[in-house]
Amino acid sequence: MHDPQRPARRSSWHRRAGRPVRVWTAALLAVVLLHRWVPEARWLLVHLTTLGLVTNSVLVWSQHFTESLLHHRLPGTARSRQLARLGVLNAGIVLLVAGAPTGWWWASLAGATAVGAAVAWHGASLLAQLRAALPSRFAVAVRYYAAAALLLPVGAVLGAVLAAGLPDRVHARVLLAHEAVNVLGFVGLTVAGTLLTLWPTVLRTRMREEAVRVATRALGALAGGVVLTGTGALLGSEALALAGLAGYGLGLGAVLVVMVRTARARPPVDHAGLCLAAGTAWWAATVVALAVLLVRGGFDAAALGRLTVPLVAGFLVQVLLGAMSYLLPVTMGGGPAVVRAAHRALGRGAAFRVVVVNLCVLLFALPPGTLPSWVRVSVSALGAAVLFASVPLTVAAARISVAGRRAARAAAGGPAAAADGPGGTSAAAAAHRPAAGGAGTAVAAPPEGPPGAAGPDRPARGALAGVLAVVLAVAAGIAADPAAAGLGAPAADGAGTAPTGETTVVRVAAREGMRFDPAVVEVPAGDELVIELVNEDPTGVHDLVLDSGAGSGRLAPGQSATVEAGVVGASLAGWCSVVGHRSAGMTLEVVALDADGRPVAGGTAGTGAGGPAGAPDPAAAADLAAAPGPEHTTRSPVLEPVTGPVEDGRRVHRVRLEVEELDQELAPGVRVRSWTYGGRYMGPTLHGEVGDVFEVELHNGGTTGHSVDFHAGVVAPDGPMRTVPPGESLTYRFEAVRSGTWLYHCATAPMSSHVAAGMFGAVVVDPPGLPPVDREYLLVHSEAYLAAGDEPGTAVVSPERVRAGTPSLTVFNGHATQYLHEPLRARVGERVRIRLLAAGPSGGLSFHVVGGQFDTVHKEGAYLLRPGGPEQGGAQALDLAPAQGGFVELTFAEPGTYPFLDHDLAAAERGARGLIRVEG
Repeated sequence: MHDPQRPARRSSWHRRAGRPVRVWTAALLAVVLLHRWVPEARWLLVHLTTLGLVTNSVLVWSQHFTESLLHHRLPGTARSRQLARLGVLNAGIVLLVAGAPTGWWWASLAGATAVGAAVAWHGASLLAQLRAALPSRFAVAVRYYAAAALLLPVGAVLGAVLAAGLPDRVHARVLLAHEAVNVLGFVGLTVAGTLLTLWPTVLRTRMREEAVRVATRALGALAGGVVLTGTGALLGSEALALAGLAGYGLGLGAVLVVMVRTARARPPVDHAGLCLAAGTAWWAATVVALAVLLVRGGFDAAALGRLTVPLVAGFLVQVLLGAMSYLLPVTMGGGPAVVRAAHRALGRGAAFRVVVVNLCVLLFALPPGTLPSWVRVSVSALGAAVLFASVPLTVAAARISVAGRRAARAAAGGPAAAADGPGGTSAAAAAHRPAAGGAGTAVAAPPEGPPGAAGPDRPARGALAGVLAVVLAVAAGIAADPAAAGLGAPAADGAGTAPTGETTVVRVAAREGMRFDPAVVEVPAGDELVIELVNEDPTGVHDLVLDSGAGSGRLAPGQSATVEAGVVGASLAGWCSVVGHRSAGMTLEVVALDADGRPVAGGTAGTGAGGPAGAPDPAAAADLAAAPGPEHTTRSPVLEPVTGPVEDGRRVHRVRLEVEELDQELAPGVRVRSWTYGGRYMGPTLHGEVGDVFEVELHNGGTTGHSVDFHAGVVAPDGPMRTVPPGESLTYRFEAVRSGTWLYHCATAPMSSHVAAGMFGAVVVDPPGLPPVDREYLLVHSEAYLAAGDEPGTAVVSPERVRAGTPSLTVFNGHATQYLHEPLRARVGERVRIRLLAAGPSGGLSFHVVGGQFDTVHKEGAYLLRPGGPEQGGAQALDLAPAQGGFVELTFAEPGTYPFLDHDLAAAERGARGLIRVEG
C-alpha cells in the first residue's frame, strides 16, 4: 500500500503537474491556426504563452529545484496541496482567457485574483521550505523563486486594471508597470535563480567560483529595479522608471557575465544550451530596447507593443524550451542510456530550430514597415511551425523514456527499480542536485557527451539550413506581393508610379469628437505606407479602413494597431467604419505626392464622406402587409401596472440594461444589424409614478462606446450620461419628479445613428390621481434608415440617409407589421388609453385612429382636452415632435377593426400603422 508520508515518485508528480501545460499548448496551437477568426487573438496568443505555459512551468519547476537544492524533499501529502495550487492557478487562467474576448471584466478580475493568490501561496510555501531546511549554499536560488512569486500578484492586479479600460495616457503607464512586474520580475527573477545552477549543468561543466556570490548581490538589483520601474511607470515618472531599468540592467549584466565565463569552458552546442543562450540574449536586448523607448518616446503603448514578440517568443518561449529540453528527459528517468536517447530525440535539428526561431524574431523586431505584409505572414508561419515542432519531439522523447523504464523494470524483476537508474541513483534527483565539494564544483548530469552532437559539422550544417529556410520564407512573401516589397510592376492603383523601395511610417491618433489626427497624411508616390494607429479616445471604439482594402480592426481605448497600406501610387481615402462615425467626419485622406511635391491625380482621396443617400434601399422590396418572420416575437403593447419594492417610503425600480449587438427583424424579410438595450430593437419600458426612484445599471456588452440619457431624470449629464467603453458599466440613478411619457436613448455621437440602430425606449411616469382606464397601451414611434450590409439579407444603419431625411421604415414598437397581424384589443364601451412617444431620431408623429375620436388628449405634461359634453368637441390626432410624449383616450361605440396610423401618410406607408380589434 502507498504510505502517504513516503515521498511520491517525482516522475509521477511531474506528469500530473505537467498536464495543464499540455492543455494550454494545444489551446495555443488552436489560436495560432485560427487567429483570424478568434476575438482578441493577439492578447490570447501572448497570455496563453505567459500564463498557460510559462506560469504553470514556473510553479512546477521552481518547486522541483527548491527540493533538490535544499536537499529537502516534501512528503507525499504535500503533493495534493501543490496540485490544488495549480488547480486555482488554472481556474484563474480560464477566467482571464474568457474575460478578454467577451469583455467580462468581472471574469478578468476574478481570474487575476485567482492567479495572484495561487502564485503568492506558492511563494509562501517556498519560504516555509527554506526556513525548514538545513543551510544550503544554493539557498539564494530559492530566494529568487520566492521573490518572483510575491511579485506576480501585483502584476495580476495591474492586468485586471488594464482589462477595465483606461485612457491612453494612463494605459501605457499601467502596461509598462504590468510588463515590468510580470515579465522582468516574475519570469526574470525565476530565470536568473534557475540559471545559477542549470546553466553549468546543461553545459556539463563546473560552476564558477563567484556564481553564488554574484547571484546573491544581483537579487537586490533585479528586484529593486523591477519595483522602481513599476512605480515610476504608475507615477508617470520617466526618470524613476529609467533608474529602475538601469538598476535591473546592472543585476542582469552581472548574471550574464557569469554565464559567459561559464560558457567559455564549454560552449553550448545542444538544443537546451542554445535556447537558453538565445533566450537570455533577447532578455538583455529587450531591457535595453525598453530603456531606449522610454528615452525617445516616453510612455507609449504602441511602442511597448512592438516588444511583445522579442519578449514572448525571443525570451520567454526559448528559455522555457531550453529548460524543458534538458529537464524532461532527466525527470522522466530510465537510466543514463535512456536519458541520453531522450535528449537526442528532443534535440533533433537543434541548430536549425534555434537559428530559424531567432532570425524570425529578429525580423519581427525590425521597425514597422520594414517587412511587407506577406513576408511577415510567411516568416511568422515558419517560426510558429518550428516552435511547435517541440511538441512531437517531446512525445518521441516520452516514448523512449517509457520504453526504457519498462525495460529497467523487467531487468530488475519488479517495479521497485522503475524510478532509479543504475546504481540506485534516482534520475529525477540528479536533474538539479549540486555535486558535493566546494566552490567551483560541477552539477550532476548524465554521463557522456552532450546529446545530439554526433559530429562537429552537424551544428554548422543545421545553422546554414536554418538561414536558408528563413531566406526562402522571405522570398515566398515577396513573391506573393512584389509591389509591396518595391519590386515588379508599378503600383496596383494604376497611378503609373514605380515603387521606390522606401517606407513612410506615420502615426495617426483616433481622438475624441470622432476625428483622426492628422486627418491628412502625405506620402511620396511609390513609397510603402505604414500607419501606426492609436485610439486615444478615452471612451470610444474606432478603426481605420482604407479604400484599398487595408484596415486596422476595431480598437478599444488605448489600443493600437499597424495598418500596412502597401505601395501608394495615388491618393487614398480612409474612414472609421463604426456606424455613423464616417458621416460625422471621421475620415482620413492619404495624399500621394510626385517628385515636385504636388498631389498625384487620379486618386480617391476626399471620397470618405460616405456613400450616396440615394443608394438602393434594402427595405424597398419588403412586403409591408406580410406577417412578421417566424423568429420575430411581437412586442406586447400593453403598459403593465406599476410594480416594485418600497424602500424608505419610496418605490425603487432597479433595471439592468445590457448593450448587445444583434440582427433584428424590423419588417418581413428585413433584418438589421441593431444596437440594443436588452436584446431588442427598442429597449424595455420603465413604468413608475411621481416620486419613484429609478436605479439603472448600464453594461456595455457591445464593440463600441455607448451611453444612456433618461429624459425622465433631472441630473447633471457629466457622469451618468458619459460614454461607456466596451466591457464597462455605470449606474444611473434618478428620481421621477414630474409625470410624462419620457424618452431614453443613447447619447453617444452620432446620436442619430445610435437611436436609428435601436437604442431608445420609454419611461412612463404616472401623475398622482391619474384616472383608471379599462385598457392602457404604449406605442413608440421611430424611423429606420438602412443601407445594404456585408451579408446577404442583412441591413445596417445608413448615416447618409439619416442626414438626408429619407427613412427606409417608420414603425411602432420596433416592427412595421406586427400590429397588423396581432392587433390591439378592446371591447365596446371600454375606455382605452394609448400612450405615445416619438423617438425619432428625426421625424415626429401625427397619431390617428381611423373611425375613432379622442375625448382626452395629454401632451408634454398638460391636458389639451378632457372629457366633456358634445359641445366641447374632440380631437382627431395627437401631434408629437421628436422626443415628445403624451397620451390619448377614447371609447368605441361599436365592434369592428379600427386602423391606427401616423397621419403623415408616407410614414404610414413605410410601416407606421396597425389595427385595434373591438369586440361587442
